[in-house]
Amino acid sequence: MTRLAILSDIHGNLTALEAVLQDLSQFPVDHVIVAGDVIDRGPFSVQVLERVTREGWAVIRGNAELYLLDYGTPRAPAEWNDLSLFPLHPRLHRQLNGHWLTAIAAWPDTLSLRFPDAPPVRVVHGSPRSPRELIYPISTDAEIEAMLSGIEETTVITGHTHLAMERRVGHWHILNPGTVGQPIDGVSSASYMVLAGDEGGWQPTFRRVPFNPEPLLQECERQGYTDECGVIGQLVMEDFQTARPRLLTFLCWRQACCPDAPLTKKLLEEFHRVNPWDYMPPAYRVNLPT
Repeated sequence: MTRLAILSDIHGNLTALEAVLQDLSQFPVDHVIVAGDVIDRGPFSVQVLERVTREGWAVIRGNAELYLLDYGTPRAPAEWNDLSLFPLHPRLHRQLNGHWLTAIAAWPDTLSLRFPDAPPVRVVHGSPRSPRELIYPISTDAEIEAMLSGIEETTVITGHTHLAMERRVGHWHILNPGTVGQPIDGVSSASYMVLAGDEGGWQPTFRRVPFNPEPLLQECERQGYTDECGVIGQLVMEDFQTARPRLLTFLCWRQACCPDAPLTKKLLEEFHRVNPWDYMPPAYRVNLPT
């Protein structure tokens, strides 16, 4: 029997990664697979990269890695020039330009795992079509079938949504380990998955590991995160503080109510007065307060 540990969406959160590694030490696994978004948002991208590469894990690129690689190139969309809305990209590039950028440039975007005692596995970050495409727990079977069309592997591992998931659609078994570094369901705990595979298929064990977000928040303060990244930086810190998708909800609210409003502290104060559940995408309305 082959045993794997599947991690995804670490997002530069070293504290959460260390909690996962401590928990993982009780499970003998043959390989550790990281399904993208190792870096970005959290203040410890360099330290997380050092740990991941030192361990020799198999890693693919997620959209966060593409932000790093495409920033400042002809591949970058014009909207990235709005630094009030996209301040994290140049910050990430300054942190990782050089050795780490070159190393990540050679990472694959997908993996096909072929062990002798279990069915083949395709590992992607978002969907096989794009690292930015989301396979949600609430996605319809028809939507998922369209995204997986042409994929011969019957087991597909994905990330990107930050939501743990197990689905069976058609002949596919779809698994998402959730997020190590940036939970969005109101619980400050890191998610990952242990997979056991044999000729009968792959059986997941989903793990949730508590971690203390304070070291991460203190490092953000020390680095002047909000001074450098403005409203977006403040909302990312709120993501970590609340374990909720505050930035995504803010962007949905702004698009619905005031799409041309500049990103100022006054606008952020106005957002803080609204009911966030009214603007949060449906897939993330989990563990609602009573």
